[in-house]
Amino acid sequence: MFDYTGKVVVVTGASSGLGKQMAEGFASVHANLALLARRVERLEALAEDLKAKYGVDVIAIKCDVTSSESIAEAVKAVKDHFGHAEVLVNDAGGEKGTGTPLLNYVESDWDFTLNLDLTSVFKVTKGFGNLMKEAMAEGKQTYGRIINIASIYGLVGNTAIPTIAYHTTKGGVVNFTRGAAAELAPAGITVNAICPGYFYTELTEETLNSEYFQEFARRSVAMQRYGKQGELNSTAVFLGAEESSYVTGQAIAVDGGYTCI
Repeated sequence: MFDYTGKVVVVTGASSGLGKQMAEGFASVHANLALLARRVERLEALAEDLKAKYGVDVIAIKCDVTSSESIAEAVKAVKDHFGHAEVLVNDAGGEKGTGTPLLNYVESDWDFTLNLDLTSVFKVTKGFGNLMKEAMAEGKQTYGRIINIASIYGLVGNTAIPTIAYHTTKGGVVNFTRGAAAELAPAGITVNAICPGYFYTELTEETLNSEYFQEFARRSVAMQRYGKQGELNSTAVFLGAEESSYVTGQAIAVDGGYTCI
């Protein structure tokens, strides 16, 4: 199972962090890749590395997921190069205002985070979902998989640090996933979400390395540690696989047990 030979996986936010890790996870099972992010130089370096290491076809596409025009150009680039896309991973995201209490939260930071973390998921899903339907109608692919990267903070609150806009957007991504799954099931497209726990990325490294947060993680994560590089990949590969055709509308926490206690 889970041989992606000849399949195309599109990953947003692929220039660093979890997006970069998942891109390599898909390449390791022989998927061809379209890597999307704003920092195209990083994408190009990753593309060359994955081509050399795994012998797959990889293209780097500069894309701002908050721009409808940029998304449309990325969809066209994937269509022109591959003609189809079996899997979309919506990983791009970020936040402003971390650590700001709800009652002091700045409206512009709220708008920024909602646009980047939630509205972008809608826009990118719409663009590549239409490509999937078109390619299936033309016989270029037989199924579609959309994987939205949410967060444990889309399932629960937290007492460690105020992140109200992030909680809101990631909770929205979880229920967007359910709504999209219900709508797209008849088209042969599944939609699922992954809710990562604490993993090191450029956005989280400083916080996770603090003595305060390390103590919090020891008390709140059942495994008493952060996620390691690559530990998200198997869930992404599973959800994107042709064999996972009866799994849709789910939000799977990969969190070392944070949400079970």
